[in-house]
Amino acid sequence: FSCFTRKLGMWNLGAYFLLVLMHVASASGYFTIFGLLALTPYAFVHGYIWQIATYPFVHQGILNTAFELLSLWFLGSFLEGNHGSRWLQEIVAFSVLGTGLAGVSVALATGYTGSPIIGCWGAVFGMLIAFGVLYADMEFMMFPLPMMIKAKYLVAVYMFIAFAMLFFDVDRIIAFSQLGGALFGYLYVKFAPRRGGLSTAGRAKYFDWRNEYYRWRRKRAARQFQVYMKKQNRDVKFDDDGKYVDPADDPNDRSKWN
Repeated sequence: FSCFTRKLGMWNLGAYFLLVLMHVASASGYFTIFGLLALTPYAFVHGYIWQIATYPFVHQGILNTAFELLSLWFLGSFLEGNHGSRWLQEIVAFSVLGTGLAGVSVALATGYTGSPIIGCWGAVFGMLIAFGVLYADMEFMMFPLPMMIKAKYLVAVYMFIAFAMLFFDVDRIIAFSQLGGALFGYLYVKFAPRRGGLSTAGRAKYFDWRNEYYRWRRKRAARQFQVYMKKQNRDVKFDDDGKYVDPADDPNDRSKWN
């Protein structure tokens, strides 16, 4: 496991077993906590806004949870190793947000009042899209089947399953929310730098703006100094960046030719 992938896996695993133990100790307490942490669209729009951050850590069923975490480990460790922890953190956050917003939107639009949105499948779908876009032709063994498959075909299989789920009422909200996570993951890959993520791009943009501001101030000061020197019957020259031009270095100064 890479650093962030290991932590994310441990957080999810710890949250799963904590809820299991709570269910054993007190069923009513378990359902209370479950209702507070799982993403319920109508509760979310009525003030339970923390659910957009807590629902990925709510899991049900040992097999489903195991498959989620295995997918998280495989995709997360590979992407983190190639793009860094910050990049992975951002695409996971974007995908989780996209999953939640898509699920809430379609639930409110259709009047869905069924099961709440839980689990980190949205993050998995976001990472899966990134894997398919950035490493489309990479081949690997499709465990547990003894066969090799390209990343782009694996992504196509997952997307096909999600689209197929849209035709079943029980799974429609889940499928739509997962596709929302995939969409946000795709948008992140398209607009974020390949390493470092949006935070790196933001810092670079900040330094660009800061340097542009300093250049503007230098040029303004140069113009003010020229005005002052003209009043003293003296000419001074500055280049386009506001830097002083020594007359000895000015190719247009004809006085030095005499």
